[in-house]
Amino acid sequence: MHIKIGTRGSKLALWQAYYVEDLLQKGGVETEIVIIETKGDKILDRSLSKIGSKGVFTEELEDQLRSGGIDIAVHSAKDLQSHLDEAFEIVAFTEREHANDVLVSHDTTLSLKSGESFTVGTSSTRRVAILKHFYPHIKTVDMRGNLQTRLRKLEEGQCDALLLAYAGVHRMEYDDKIAEHLLLDEFTPAVGQGSVAIECAVSLDPEKKAKLRELLNNEPTETCLRTERAFLKRLQGGCSIPVFGLATLHEEEIRMTGGIISLDGSELLHKVQSGSPAFPEELGTALAEELIEAGADRILADIRKQNAAN
Repeated sequence: MHIKIGTRGSKLALWQAYYVEDLLQKGGVETEIVIIETKGDKILDRSLSKIGSKGVFTEELEDQLRSGGIDIAVHSAKDLQSHLDEAFEIVAFTEREHANDVLVSHDTTLSLKSGESFTVGTSSTRRVAILKHFYPHIKTVDMRGNLQTRLRKLEEGQCDALLLAYAGVHRMEYDDKIAEHLLLDEFTPAVGQGSVAIECAVSLDPEKKAKLRELLNNEPTETCLRTERAFLKRLQGGCSIPVFGLATLHEEEIRMTGGIISLDGSELLHKVQSGSPAFPEELGTALAEELIEAGADRILADIRKQNAAN
């Protein structure tokens, strides 16, 4: 069996592709890595919210899935839009790394809680809004590009620190630059953060699909991410919408915390629900419905209006 693995070309994306390749090769599968540049990689002079939230890092990979140029596309699960075209499916989720955000700096004494004002670089509307809510003394600057590009900008003095996902920092072995591990209660992550999603065409050979699931899929992670993605899908969230959500398994129960925050950080809605792991999508959808009843639809409408105006 031969599997062609499609990936973006950044060092972190390649780490993910090589990680998947290693798991497949250990299972006796021949592999080939195909590097594909996406719109999100090409356009670096605008924020993600201004490029558009759908398929920024996935559209070109999906084109290759559709044509048969690749068998699977390897994504950071948080980059994969919540609503897939009916021609595609997620065949596996790899075991999740710690899902929290971290503050990265050459000055590892920096702390958001210190009360000291400094400048943080981030391209995430979620992180900017959470900073405005909990840490209004912190300044932010838009920071696009891959991890190495952002670290170079940090080195150049364009900011004092970066806000990043722990998973990427750890995978790239930059742990020594972590100044602070941020609390999940405040910086609840983006849906899917910390896991790698494996996407394929629905039409892919069923034998290949079965082998991919056998060698790559982590069932506890899949249960959690199915919950989170159903939540995000109901809220119609994307890169430009500061929605957050994290599901965790506790014995025979799944616990999902999720919410939305206004762009200026003034209004934060946050809810928690628990349920059976046998019905992850139902739990995620129910949590989204609870948020909508609490006013999330109004916040979403305001955000979309502001994004359209910009």
